[in-house]
Amino acid sequence: MIRTACPADLRRILEIYAHARAFMAENGNAGQWGDRFPPEDLLRRDIAAGRLYAVEEDGRVHGVFALIFGPDPTYARIQEGSWLSDSPYGTIHRVAGDGEVRGLFSQILTFCREKTDHLRIDTHADNHVMQHLIVKNGFQRRGMICVEDGTSRIAYEWLR
Repeated sequence: MIRTACPADLRRILEIYAHARAFMAENGNAGQWGDRFPPEDLLRRDIAAGRLYAVEEDGRVHGVFALIFGPDPTYARIQEGSWLSDSPYGTIHRVAGDGEVRGLFSQILTFCREKTDHLRIDTHADNHVMQHLIVKNGFQRRGMICVEDGTSRIAYEWLR
C-alpha cells in the first residue's frame, strides 16, 4: 500500500534514508546523498505539502519517495539531449527503501503512473542500481541536468 506520509512516519522515514545512504555508499555511490541528504526540514516540508509518500506493508513503512507535480527548476535546462515533451509532468525524487521489500521501485512506478501519463526522474552517474531500475521500467535517458548543489545527474523521462 502506498499512502501520503504523515508526521508520525518521520522517525521511520529517517531510518529508511539512513539505510539507503549506507547502501549507496557500499555500492560505490557515496557522493549522491552524502551522509545527511535528504535533510529533515526538507522531509517535513514534503510531508506538509502532501508530496511525500510511504510504501507500507503489514503496517510497517518500508519505502519512501516524493512525487512532485509542476515544473521542476532543475529540469528547466537539459544538456546533452532534450526532453520528449513539454507537457505537464510529475517528478519522482528521493526514492529509498529499507531493503526488506522486493519490487519496491515497481510499486512506486505503478502508483505514479496511475496519477500521470508523464514522469521524469534523475539519478547520479554512480548510482548504477537506480539507473538499471529506471531503464528496466521503461524510462528513456534524455540527457544531463544540474541539481541545486551544482552537481550533474542523468535525466530520464517516461510518457504513456
